Amino acid sequence: MSDDKIDVIIVGGGIAGLTAGYLLAKKGQSVLLIERGNYCGSKNVTGGRIYTYSLEKIMPGFTKEAPLERKIMREKVCLMTNDSNVSLDFYSDKLGNVGSESYSVLRASFDQWLQEKAEDAGVQIVSGVRIDDLIVRDGHVCGVVAGEDKIEADVTILADGVNSLLAEKIGLSKGLDPRQVSVGAKEIIGLSEDVINDRFQCRTGEGAAWLFAGFPSGGRIGGGFLYTNRSSISLGVVCNVEDVSMGVRSVPELVEDLKAHPAIAPLIKGGKSLEYSAHLVPEGGLPMMPEIVGDGVLVIGDAAGFCLNLGYAVRGMDLAVISAECAAEAIERAKESKDYSKVSLSNYQQLLDDSILMKDMKLYRKVPHFMEKTRRMYAEYPNLAVDVLKDMFVVDGTPAKKMRQMVVPHLKKIGFGNLLKDMVEGGRSL
Repeated sequence: MSDDKIDVIIVGGGIAGLTAGYLLAKKGQSVLLIERGNYCGSKNVTGGRIYTYSLEKIMPGFTKEAPLERKIMREKVCLMTNDSNVSLDFYSDKLGNVGSESYSVLRASFDQWLQEKAEDAGVQIVSGVRIDDLIVRDGHVCGVVAGEDKIEADVTILADGVNSLLAEKIGLSKGLDPRQVSVGAKEIIGLSEDVINDRFQCRTGEGAAWLFAGFPSGGRIGGGFLYTNRSSISLGVVCNVEDVSMGVRSVPELVEDLKAHPAIAPLIKGGKSLEYSAHLVPEGGLPMMPEIVGDGVLVIGDAAGFCLNLGYAVRGMDLAVISAECAAEAIERAKESKDYSKVSLSNYQQLLDDSILMKDMKLYRKVPHFMEKTRRMYAEYPNLAVDVLKDMFVVDGTPAKKMRQMVVPHLKKIGFGNLLKDMVEGGRSL
């Protein structure tokens, strides 16, 4: 081995990779992080929201200096048809309690800030470089290949996103199953801070997070989302990859449909389109997880499938941070014994199992399957909610009906057996 061999190479400069690098460098390890984009964050268009508890543990007080957008103080979950919208709107100061708060975030600026933190800790970051392959000797990963350059390390961390071709190359991943991945398209729409405050009933520095089911995905598996930033709106649609080919409308067209919806159009009126992007989202839960430990290699973040979509909340960034922390601890333990075999690095799996990440992933392990097979959630149930509320609130001069007479006919359209089945299975999955 050469004298200039690196302790750890990290592929990917998202939240997971940068956090792992930061922690390892703070422990005195030599760390090289390689990012394909021109800078960390240049290709990270995912999300829009970060739950702070996991990064707060690593960087206490980070919310006071990080380029966060707005503290989320209003949660909305909506069932939407082509001309109507039924919302559950929750506002509470409790959403902003220290230690459990969340913020809207724009990844380009946030990841650059996190990059600076990692570099200050001692991480060497090289951007604009693509990793073509891994160096493998007798089944043990010994580093990376970038063009004609080969760089060796004791451990390589794969933090290269949901479609990790490197994990697939070494047999840790079997590749993407289109049923377990969604494609998302997002537009950033610029509006003044005062306009956002007025339209979304927010105080300065506070914001709202909306999730939509039904119309935004065209009745297919998926939904829509909206996050208020400081002076812009993140608005988009996520649709299951396998389902994309089943609809008449493409995902970009669905975004345009959502922008034109009567419940959304007034909120973005006069806004300027600042950015448009698309990305893949891991939504298969535990069943889509690859092997995350190998000889000389660990997989973290989206590359490991660490994402939770519960319908009323979507989590990914907080889980990425936890996986990075567990990986860094496992590598630190391996360094003590100078053993970077799969057996030694399997501490990573144990640390994950003991963490909130795997506890939550296991708790909600049935949710992805439930959401996949219960297609009524994306068409019939939004229509049911709108029809019932229309009968309740529309006064047209005809004799009033008892509540049971208004509700039962609409329930019959779906079927009481289907309703009971969905309630039981939904309850079990959640």
